[in-house]
Amino acid sequence: METARLIESLFHEGQLLAAAAAEAGPDAMVPTCPDWQVRDLLRHTGTVHRWATGFIAEGHTEYRPFGEHSELDGDELVEWFREGHGLLVAALSEAPADLQCWTFMPAPSPLAFWARRQAHETAIHRADAESARGGKPSPVTAEFAADGIAELLTGFHGRSRSRVRSEAPRSLRVRPLDTDDVWTVWVSTDVPRTEPSEEGPADCELSGTAEQLYLTLWNRLPLSAVSVAGEADLAQLWREMSAIG
Repeated sequence: METARLIESLFHEGQLLAAAAAEAGPDAMVPTCPDWQVRDLLRHTGTVHRWATGFIAEGHTEYRPFGEHSELDGDELVEWFREGHGLLVAALSEAPADLQCWTFMPAPSPLAFWARRQAHETAIHRADAESARGGKPSPVTAEFAADGIAELLTGFHGRSRSRVRSEAPRSLRVRPLDTDDVWTVWVSTDVPRTEPSEEGPADCELSGTAEQLYLTLWNRLPLSAVSVAGEADLAQLWREMSAIG
């Protein structure tokens, strides 16, 4: 997706997250993040937003650790989140195209990286906030969901830190039914390798709408939310080993 559209998505998703968190209340449990309450979700996401803003606005070219989580609570915590989200959106909107700063996954540019990473960070945690609130979740476009799948498969699980491993080489295909995308993930004892193509038969295939696959691969929906064909234990292996810390 274009960087400008990702920034628009970040703005929209952050507003939805704040609204859902305010409606649910700080004590509400977050079903999609066991052991978290809404206050934990706001503190985490707000801290990530401020951390990312530092790289973008100040041009840090080396890793810097996260800051301290806010001790605010209730309405004040929601406003703290809104403030940090606004600062992030402004930093990305005002950053030059040739921005130079630290990143942690391949991207066309640091600006493109941070816009994409924070748009999907916020969208996934918006889904968490809405799970705490209950009711119908907000939709995302098929294009945005497919972009998030690509980031997860080729970015996060293209790194040595990915824990998705299999003693015997196996292949997992991911097929959205509402876009032209398809990915094949080759799982072995080495780093998973993802190809944006269909290379022969797969041991297991996950199919559904891009949105269903996006949330399922991020472990925000159960595997039953998508169609699983072939070796279901490979899908379960993904479920158990793919969490991003």
